Amino acid sequence: MLKLWYNSYTKMRFHFDERKSKRLKANPKRGIGFDEAQEIFSRPCYLDQRSDMPEQYRAIGWVGQRLYALIFEVREDMEGEYYHLVTLWKATEQERQLYEEHS
Repeated sequence: MLKLWYNSYTKMRFHFDERKSKRLKANPKRGIGFDEAQEIFSRPCYLDQRSDMPEQYRAIGWVGQRLYALIFEVREDMEGEYYHLVTLWKATEQERQLYEEHS
């Protein structure tokens, strides 16, 4: 019996403001920049829509040993879709509960 296996791997692309990322990393209430925050998408995370105008989404997930909330927009260019990272913070207790209930 012949079995076929098909995998489709797509590389996630990210865009963000480097200066803002450095400010976030230097802020003790944030603690990381957008480079590190991309780790959220490498593990199971909770996703919901934050607002309609502009259309923004929230991802709640782990970066290292800490749970974070990340706001992003899905945008498109000539190469396809990419995630524009807007802001992030350490997850609140309510966000932690959402993550635990749904992820």
